[in-house]
Amino acid sequence: MQTSKATEDSSPMAQVLAKRLLPAVVIEQADLAIPLCEALLTAGLNVIEVTFRTAAAEEAIRNIAQRFPEMVLGAGTLLTVEQVSRARDAGAIFGVAPGLSDNVLRRAQECGLAMIPGVVTPTEISRALDLGCRVLKFFPAEASGGVQALQALAGAFGHTGVRFVPTGGIDSKNLRDYLALPTVAAVGGSWMVSRQLIAAKSWKTIETLAGEAVAAANRERKPCCS
Repeated sequence: MQTSKATEDSSPMAQVLAKRLLPAVVIEQADLAIPLCEALLTAGLNVIEVTFRTAAAEEAIRNIAQRFPEMVLGAGTLLTVEQVSRARDAGAIFGVAPGLSDNVLRRAQECGLAMIPGVVTPTEISRALDLGCRVLKFFPAEASGGVQALQALAGAFGHTGVRFVPTGGIDSKNLRDYLALPTVAAVGGSWMVSRQLIAAKSWKTIETLAGEAVAAANRERKPCCS
């Protein structure tokens, strides 16, 4: 669960949202995390979400934590209490979940892991707010109405201070449409760090795509948590 302090500049959540971009990584070989982070950092992007979808995820997080202390390091697709504990022990400072689980949020709070739980409906958003969460993953974004859905939800929830991190179906073509929304704190996605690009060790391409995303985010710069 998040506290009301999550908007302070020094807080983990503020660090996560500072660039307004959250690259979600599916990594098959833990050692590839090092050149991947080098490419992202060169592009000016110091945040990464390593998803717990492969056996290599935990080791990749550990490698990044040891090698790149400047990286704002997160673990994604956290579905269980055990995964939350493993992610925190490996060095993650924030977690992302596709859904809203009381048990996952409770364990994250216990071990000091800032969490971005997933929501898509007004009922889920209301429940997340009741649980103290103000930064929420809107997933799957495009399949759930995209920009228009978030605009509609802002009418009901904007005054609460809730901020969304939409993911799912977002790429360079619609990135700025999402970033232009006042309730969007950051945008998540894998278009700049796709599994295929990582497997092919296409670090220069990743650097270029990440650099383009950073430039787009800078053009739509807004206070992320105001």
